[in-house]
Amino acid sequence: MRTETSRRGGFTLVEIMIVVAIIGLLAAIAIPNFVKARTQSQKNACIENLRQIFYAKATWALENKKSTTDVPLNTDLYGLALYIREEPTCPADGNSYNLLQMSAKPECPLGPTAGHTL
Repeated sequence: MRTETSRRGGFTLVEIMIVVAIIGLLAAIAIPNFVKARTQSQKNACIENLRQIFYAKATWALENKKSTTDVPLNTDLYGLALYIREEPTCPADGNSYNLLQMSAKPECPLGPTAGHTL
């Protein structure tokens, strides 16, 4: 006579809890690194935008014989046929940059506290 043993496949509660704990640990490690990398990339993009604006201002001043006290307007720098095609904004907050006079570097609205300076 043969006895049949039924064996059900599946995971025990302990095994599922271990997997959930491991996934939680990996998420706890990965999420802060992701946020830090995102913040750093936004800062780098902002600095590159400031650099482009700085050089566009310098080119505008040379071509139009402007002095160091002149302040370019957005319409002087941004446009299809001008120095920068579209007006850049800070990737971190989406605000426009302050152009300032020719003797000063352009500024990000977040300012030096966030490290968004040239």
